[in-house]
Amino acid sequence: MNILIVDDHPLFRHALIHAVRYSLPQAQIHETASVTEFYTRLEQGPEPDLVLLDLHLPGASGFSALVHVRAQYPAIPIVVVSAHEEVAVIQRALAHGAVAYIPKSAPPQHIGEALHAVLAGDTWAPPNLPMSSHDPRARDEADFAERIKTLTPQQFRVLMMVAEGLLNKQIAYMLDVSEATIKAHVTAIFRKLGVQNRTQAVLAISTLNVDEPKL
Repeated sequence: MNILIVDDHPLFRHALIHAVRYSLPQAQIHETASVTEFYTRLEQGPEPDLVLLDLHLPGASGFSALVHVRAQYPAIPIVVVSAHEEVAVIQRALAHGAVAYIPKSAPPQHIGEALHAVLAGDTWAPPNLPMSSHDPRARDEADFAERIKTLTPQQFRVLMMVAEGLLNKQIAYMLDVSEATIKAHVTAIFRKLGVQNRTQAVLAISTLNVDEPKL
């Protein structure tokens, strides 16, 4: 059993590793701290049997990483582990393909229950989760999620850098490719997303944003 934990907080990764190891003592557990590292591990293989994914990660915007990875690697079950406990956020994560949702405040037994349920082929959500209610954002969000799924992994990386406000030459330097290659990627991204410029792309990406947890 090969499990990958994707979270940028070292202390929480450490705690989650212990919780997973308690429930699945024979599992091989690996960890990454960003979407870039996540994709590198997926591309270099072997594919993990299960991914535990935080929603707030460097190189991602809200549900974007969940949506895109589910499209590129549909056989890998993804469990979202997040500080968000709002019902709407949980329901959105499940709608975007997460097989389970574990709040970071969940007791250890819930983590074990979720992992065993997922590995048995089931889904899992926090107990007593209310039934889904109408969300006026749902249709726009689902439409944009379908467009995100059409991006290649490299196009997704470029899009997330565009969302961070980086220029083409900066993105080219970071990805070690030519600026002309990045311009071609940006053109293809805009076409796939149905937008005309960077401002429209960033506004479209905000459809998948997750509100910050309440303090």
